[in-house]
Amino acid sequence: MNTTFWGRLRGALASGAGKALSTILFLIKIMVPTSLVVALLGWSGILQVIAGYLSPLMRLVGLPGQAALVCLSSALLNIYSAIAVMGSLSLSLRDATILALMCLTAHNMIVETTVMKSAGSSALKMVFLRLGCSIVFAFILNLILPQSMAETVFSAGVGAVQKAFWPMLGGWGLSTLKLVVKVTIYVVVIMLTQSVFQEFKIIDFLSKLFSPFMKIFGLPAEASFMWIVINIVGYSYGAGIIKAEYEAGKMKKQDGDLFNHHAAICHSLMEDTILYAALGVGVFWLTVPRLIMASAVVWIERFRRSHFKKSFRVGTV
Repeated sequence: MNTTFWGRLRGALASGAGKALSTILFLIKIMVPTSLVVALLGWSGILQVIAGYLSPLMRLVGLPGQAALVCLSSALLNIYSAIAVMGSLSLSLRDATILALMCLTAHNMIVETTVMKSAGSSALKMVFLRLGCSIVFAFILNLILPQSMAETVFSAGVGAVQKAFWPMLGGWGLSTLKLVVKVTIYVVVIMLTQSVFQEFKIIDFLSKLFSPFMKIFGLPAEASFMWIVINIVGYSYGAGIIKAEYEAGKMKKQDGDLFNHHAAICHSLMEDTILYAALGVGVFWLTVPRLIMASAVVWIERFRRSHFKKSFRVGTV
Protein backbone atom coordinates (compact mmCIF):
# COMPACT_ATOMS: atom_id res chain seq x y z
CA MET A 1 0.00 0.00 0.00
CA ASN A 2 2.80 2.40 0.93
CA THR A 3 4.75 1.47 -2.21
CA THR A 4 1.73 2.20 -4.38
CA PHE A 5 1.08 5.48 -2.61
CA TRP A 6 4.70 6.68 -2.84
CA GLY A 7 4.96 5.55 -6.43
CA ARG A 8 1.87 7.54 -7.38
CA LEU A 9 3.17 10.53 -5.41
CA ARG A 10 6.56 10.44 -7.16
CA GLY A 11 4.89 10.18 -10.53
CA ALA A 12 2.61 13.11 -9.77
CA LEU A 13 5.51 15.26 -8.55
CA ALA A 14 7.60 14.42 -11.62
CA SER A 15 4.71 15.35 -13.90
CA GLY A 16 4.09 18.58 -12.00
CA ALA A 17 7.78 19.54 -12.11
CA GLY A 18 7.84 19.26 -15.90
CA LYS A 19 4.75 21.46 -16.26
CA ALA A 20 6.18 23.96 -13.76
CA LEU A 21 9.41 24.41 -15.75
CA SER A 22 7.48 25.01 -18.96
CA THR A 23 5.20 27.55 -17.28
CA ILE A 24 8.06 29.40 -15.55
CA LEU A 25 9.92 29.87 -18.84
CA PHE A 26 6.70 30.99 -20.53
CA LEU A 27 6.01 33.65 -17.87
CA ILE A 28 9.60 34.91 -17.58
CA LYS A 29 9.83 35.43 -21.35
CA ILE A 30 6.87 37.78 -21.06
CA MET A 31 7.52 39.46 -17.70
CA VAL A 32 11.17 40.45 -17.97
CA PRO A 33 11.12 42.34 -21.31
CA THR A 34 7.75 43.91 -20.48
CA SER A 35 8.92 45.31 -17.14
CA LEU A 36 12.15 46.60 -18.74
CA VAL A 37 10.25 48.49 -21.45
CA VAL A 38 7.90 50.03 -18.89
CA ALA A 39 10.83 50.99 -16.63
CA LEU A 40 12.49 52.76 -19.56
CA LEU A 41 9.25 54.54 -20.47
CA GLY A 42 8.83 55.72 -16.89
CA TRP A 43 12.43 56.91 -16.62
CA SER A 44 12.23 58.79 -19.92
CA GLY A 45 9.07 60.64 -18.87
CA ILE A 46 6.96 59.21 -21.69
CA LEU A 47 4.48 57.68 -19.23
CA GLN A 48 3.92 61.09 -17.65
CA VAL A 49 3.18 62.56 -21.07
CA ILE A 50 0.67 59.81 -21.83
CA ALA A 51 -0.91 60.30 -18.41
CA GLY A 52 -1.40 63.95 -19.24
CA TYR A 53 -3.58 63.03 -22.21
CA LEU A 54 -5.67 60.75 -19.98
CA SER A 55 -6.26 63.42 -17.33
CA PRO A 56 -9.65 64.55 -18.77
CA LEU A 57 -10.96 60.98 -18.47
CA MET A 58 -9.86 60.86 -14.83
CA ARG A 59 -11.70 64.08 -14.05
CA LEU A 60 -14.89 62.66 -15.61
CA VAL A 61 -14.96 60.00 -12.89
CA GLY A 62 -14.14 62.39 -10.06
CA LEU A 63 -10.41 61.78 -9.88
CA PRO A 64 -7.53 64.25 -10.10
CA GLY A 65 -5.74 64.30 -13.44
CA GLN A 66 -2.56 62.81 -11.96
CA ALA A 67 -4.49 59.65 -11.12
CA ALA A 68 -3.99 58.63 -14.77
CA LEU A 69 -0.39 57.74 -13.90
CA VAL A 70 -1.65 55.26 -11.30
CA CYS A 71 -3.88 53.56 -13.89
CA LEU A 72 -1.04 53.41 -16.42
CA SER A 73 1.38 51.92 -13.89
CA SER A 74 -1.21 49.33 -12.94
CA ALA A 75 -2.14 48.42 -16.52
CA LEU A 76 1.46 48.07 -17.69
CA LEU A 77 2.95 46.59 -14.53
CA ASN A 78 1.17 45.46 -11.37
CA ILE A 79 -0.69 46.42 -8.22
CA TYR A 80 2.54 47.12 -6.32
CA SER A 81 3.67 49.76 -8.80
CA ALA A 82 0.19 51.34 -8.73
CA ILE A 83 0.30 51.56 -4.92
CA ALA A 84 3.77 53.13 -5.07
CA VAL A 85 2.51 55.83 -7.46
CA MET A 86 -0.58 56.41 -5.31
CA GLY A 87 1.69 57.12 -2.36
CA SER A 88 3.42 59.87 -4.32
CA LEU A 89 0.16 61.71 -5.04
CA SER A 90 -2.25 63.73 -2.90
CA LEU A 91 -5.37 61.54 -2.69
CA SER A 92 -8.44 61.23 -0.48
CA LEU A 93 -9.84 57.90 0.67
CA ARG A 94 -12.61 58.35 -1.89
CA ASP A 95 -10.05 58.79 -4.69
CA ALA A 96 -8.08 55.79 -3.45
CA THR A 97 -11.15 53.53 -3.34
CA ILE A 98 -12.08 54.34 -6.94
CA LEU A 99 -8.49 53.90 -8.09
CA ALA A 100 -8.08 50.64 -6.18
CA LEU A 101 -11.08 49.07 -7.92
CA MET A 102 -9.88 50.33 -11.31
CA CYS A 103 -6.40 48.90 -10.74
CA LEU A 104 -7.69 45.57 -9.43
CA THR A 105 -9.71 45.22 -12.62
CA ALA A 106 -7.09 46.35 -15.12
CA HIS A 107 -3.53 45.53 -14.07
CA ASN A 108 -0.55 43.62 -15.48
CA MET A 109 -2.38 43.71 -18.80
CA ILE A 110 0.44 42.66 -21.12
CA VAL A 111 1.43 39.55 -19.17
CA GLU A 112 -2.05 38.43 -18.18
CA THR A 113 -3.54 39.10 -21.63
CA THR A 114 -0.82 36.95 -23.20
CA VAL A 115 -1.70 34.13 -20.82
CA MET A 116 -5.42 34.54 -21.55
CA LYS A 117 -4.73 34.38 -25.27
CA SER A 118 -2.79 31.14 -24.78
CA ALA A 119 -5.93 29.68 -23.14
CA GLY A 120 -8.19 30.50 -26.08
CA SER A 121 -9.34 34.09 -25.55
CA SER A 122 -9.08 37.06 -27.87
CA ALA A 123 -6.35 39.36 -26.58
CA LEU A 124 -8.10 42.44 -27.93
CA LYS A 125 -11.40 41.47 -26.37
CA MET A 126 -9.82 40.83 -22.96
CA VAL A 127 -8.06 44.21 -23.01
CA PHE A 128 -11.22 46.11 -23.92
CA LEU A 129 -13.26 44.10 -21.41
CA ARG A 130 -10.95 44.93 -18.52
CA LEU A 131 -10.44 48.57 -19.44
CA GLY A 132 -14.16 49.03 -20.05
CA CYS A 133 -15.14 47.45 -16.75
CA SER A 134 -12.59 49.51 -14.84
CA ILE A 135 -14.09 52.71 -16.27
CA VAL A 136 -17.62 51.50 -15.49
CA PHE A 137 -16.54 50.76 -11.91
CA ALA A 138 -15.06 54.25 -11.58
CA PHE A 139 -18.16 55.89 -12.98
CA ILE A 140 -20.51 53.99 -10.65
CA LEU A 141 -18.36 54.47 -7.54
CA ASN A 142 -18.10 58.18 -8.24
CA LEU A 143 -21.91 58.30 -8.13
CA ILE A 144 -22.52 56.17 -5.04
CA LEU A 145 -19.52 56.71 -2.72
CA PRO A 146 -20.33 59.21 0.04
CA GLN A 147 -18.66 62.59 -0.35
CA SER A 148 -17.62 62.41 3.31
CA MET A 149 -14.90 59.94 2.25
CA ALA A 150 -13.22 62.82 0.40
CA GLU A 151 -12.46 64.40 3.78
CA THR A 152 -10.26 61.47 4.81
CA VAL A 153 -6.67 61.73 3.58
CA PHE A 154 -5.29 58.58 1.97
CA SER A 155 -1.91 59.99 0.96
CA ALA A 156 -0.45 63.48 1.31
CA GLY A 157 1.84 63.11 -1.70
CA VAL A 158 5.61 63.35 -2.04
CA GLY A 159 7.77 64.75 -4.79
CA ALA A 160 8.82 62.19 -7.37
CA VAL A 161 12.59 61.83 -7.66
CA GLN A 162 14.08 61.29 -11.12
CA LYS A 163 16.82 58.65 -10.84
CA ALA A 164 19.90 58.55 -13.05
CA PHE A 165 19.82 55.86 -15.73
CA TRP A 166 22.15 53.30 -14.17
CA PRO A 167 20.64 53.44 -10.67
CA MET A 168 17.22 53.07 -12.31
CA LEU A 169 18.43 50.06 -14.30
CA GLY A 170 20.00 48.54 -11.19
CA GLY A 171 16.75 48.98 -9.27
CA TRP A 172 14.86 47.36 -12.13
CA GLY A 173 17.28 44.43 -12.19
CA LEU A 174 16.92 43.81 -8.44
CA SER A 175 13.13 44.02 -8.49
CA THR A 176 12.99 41.75 -11.56
CA LEU A 177 15.21 39.18 -9.88
CA LYS A 178 12.88 39.17 -6.86
CA LEU A 179 9.94 38.75 -9.22
CA VAL A 180 11.57 35.79 -11.00
CA VAL A 181 12.25 34.09 -7.67
CA LYS A 182 8.66 34.69 -6.58
CA VAL A 183 7.30 33.37 -9.87
CA THR A 184 9.48 30.25 -9.63
CA ILE A 185 8.41 29.44 -6.06
CA TYR A 186 4.71 30.10 -6.68
CA VAL A 187 4.51 28.17 -9.93
CA VAL A 188 6.44 25.15 -8.63
CA VAL A 189 4.22 24.91 -5.53
CA ILE A 190 1.03 25.39 -7.56
CA MET A 191 1.91 22.89 -10.28
CA LEU A 192 3.11 20.22 -7.86
CA THR A 193 -0.02 20.68 -5.74
CA GLN A 194 -2.27 20.49 -8.77
CA SER A 195 -0.57 17.34 -10.05
CA VAL A 196 -0.86 15.61 -6.65
CA PHE A 197 -4.49 16.75 -6.27
CA GLN A 198 -5.31 15.29 -9.68
CA GLU A 199 -3.60 11.99 -8.95
CA PHE A 200 -5.46 11.49 -5.67
CA LYS A 201 -8.82 12.86 -6.90
CA ILE A 202 -8.75 15.83 -4.50
CA ILE A 203 -9.65 18.14 -7.37
CA ASP A 204 -12.86 16.16 -7.86
CA PHE A 205 -13.72 16.79 -4.21
CA LEU A 206 -12.98 20.51 -4.52
CA SER A 207 -15.06 20.70 -7.69
CA LYS A 208 -18.06 19.24 -5.88
CA LEU A 209 -17.49 21.46 -2.84
CA PHE A 210 -17.32 24.69 -4.85
CA SER A 211 -19.69 23.72 -7.66
CA PRO A 212 -22.62 25.76 -6.20
CA PHE A 213 -20.48 28.89 -6.39
CA MET A 214 -19.34 28.03 -9.91
CA LYS A 215 -22.97 27.74 -10.98
CA ILE A 216 -23.69 31.22 -9.61
CA PHE A 217 -20.67 32.57 -11.49
CA GLY A 218 -21.83 30.83 -14.67
CA LEU A 219 -18.73 28.60 -14.79
CA PRO A 220 -18.42 24.80 -15.12
CA ALA A 221 -17.86 22.85 -11.89
CA GLU A 222 -14.46 21.73 -13.20
CA ALA A 223 -13.26 25.33 -12.91
CA SER A 224 -13.31 25.13 -9.09
CA PHE A 225 -9.63 24.41 -8.58
CA MET A 226 -8.56 27.02 -11.13
CA TRP A 227 -10.80 29.58 -9.44
CA ILE A 228 -9.29 28.82 -6.03
CA VAL A 229 -5.73 29.10 -7.35
CA ILE A 230 -6.11 32.39 -9.22
CA ASN A 231 -7.83 34.00 -6.25
CA ILE A 232 -5.15 32.93 -3.78
CA VAL A 233 -1.99 33.67 -5.78
CA GLY A 234 -3.19 35.67 -8.80
CA TYR A 235 -3.76 35.02 -12.46
CA SER A 236 -0.16 35.08 -13.69
CA TYR A 237 1.06 32.62 -11.06
CA GLY A 238 -1.95 30.37 -11.58
CA ALA A 239 -1.55 30.48 -15.34
CA GLY A 240 0.15 27.09 -15.33
CA ILE A 241 -3.06 25.39 -14.25
CA ILE A 242 -5.07 26.92 -17.08
CA LYS A 243 -2.31 26.35 -19.62
CA ALA A 244 -1.81 22.72 -18.56
CA GLU A 245 -5.54 21.93 -18.62
CA TYR A 246 -5.86 23.50 -22.05
CA GLU A 247 -2.82 21.75 -23.55
CA ALA A 248 -3.83 18.38 -22.08
CA GLY A 249 -7.24 18.68 -23.74
CA LYS A 250 -9.05 18.58 -20.38
CA MET A 251 -10.57 21.99 -20.97
CA LYS A 252 -12.30 23.09 -24.16
CA LYS A 253 -11.38 26.38 -25.76
CA GLN A 254 -14.90 27.65 -25.08
CA ASP A 255 -14.63 26.84 -21.37
CA GLY A 256 -11.16 28.38 -21.10
CA ASP A 257 -12.40 31.53 -22.78
CA LEU A 258 -15.45 31.66 -20.51
CA PHE A 259 -13.25 31.26 -17.43
CA ASN A 260 -11.07 34.11 -18.66
CA HIS A 261 -14.13 36.36 -18.88
CA HIS A 262 -14.57 35.88 -15.13
CA ALA A 263 -10.88 35.90 -14.21
CA ALA A 264 -10.21 39.04 -16.24
CA ILE A 265 -12.41 41.00 -13.84
CA CYS A 266 -11.95 39.08 -10.61
CA HIS A 267 -8.79 37.32 -9.50
CA SER A 268 -6.26 37.50 -6.65
CA LEU A 269 -9.05 38.22 -4.19
CA MET A 270 -6.79 37.31 -1.29
CA GLU A 271 -3.43 39.04 -1.89
CA ASP A 272 -4.56 42.20 -3.68
CA THR A 273 -7.47 42.76 -1.31
CA ILE A 274 -5.19 42.45 1.71
CA LEU A 275 -2.74 44.95 0.18
CA TYR A 276 -5.33 47.68 -0.28
CA ALA A 277 -7.24 46.85 2.89
CA ALA A 278 -4.01 47.29 4.86
CA LEU A 279 -3.82 50.82 3.43
CA GLY A 280 -7.33 51.65 4.62
CA VAL A 281 -9.55 50.89 1.60
CA GLY A 282 -12.79 49.10 2.51
CA VAL A 283 -12.84 45.34 1.81
CA PHE A 284 -16.45 45.50 0.58
CA TRP A 285 -15.52 47.84 -2.29
CA LEU A 286 -12.53 45.67 -3.19
CA THR A 287 -14.42 42.37 -3.47
CA VAL A 288 -18.19 42.54 -3.90
CA PRO A 289 -18.29 44.77 -7.02
CA ARG A 290 -15.72 42.57 -8.77
CA LEU A 291 -17.58 39.35 -8.00
CA ILE A 292 -20.85 40.84 -9.22
CA MET A 293 -19.31 42.28 -12.40
CA ALA A 294 -17.38 39.08 -13.20
CA SER A 295 -20.54 36.99 -12.83
CA ALA A 296 -22.55 39.41 -14.95
CA VAL A 297 -19.90 39.37 -17.70
CA VAL A 298 -19.91 35.55 -17.84
CA TRP A 299 -23.70 35.30 -17.98
CA ILE A 300 -23.84 37.95 -20.70
CA GLU A 301 -21.23 36.01 -22.68
CA ARG A 302 -23.19 32.76 -22.21
CA PHE A 303 -26.35 34.50 -23.43
CA ARG A 304 -24.47 35.84 -26.46
CA ARG A 305 -23.18 32.38 -27.33
CA SER A 306 -26.57 30.72 -27.02
CA HIS A 307 -28.42 33.32 -29.07
CA PHE A 308 -25.75 34.34 -31.56
CA LYS A 309 -23.83 31.13 -32.19
CA LYS A 310 -22.69 32.14 -35.65
CA SER A 311 -20.83 35.12 -34.20
CA PHE A 312 -18.82 32.97 -31.80
CA ARG A 313 -15.33 31.85 -32.63
CA VAL A 314 -12.98 31.38 -29.70
CA GLY A 315 -9.86 33.52 -29.74
CA THR A 316 -11.10 35.94 -32.38
CA VAL A 317 -14.10 37.75 -30.83
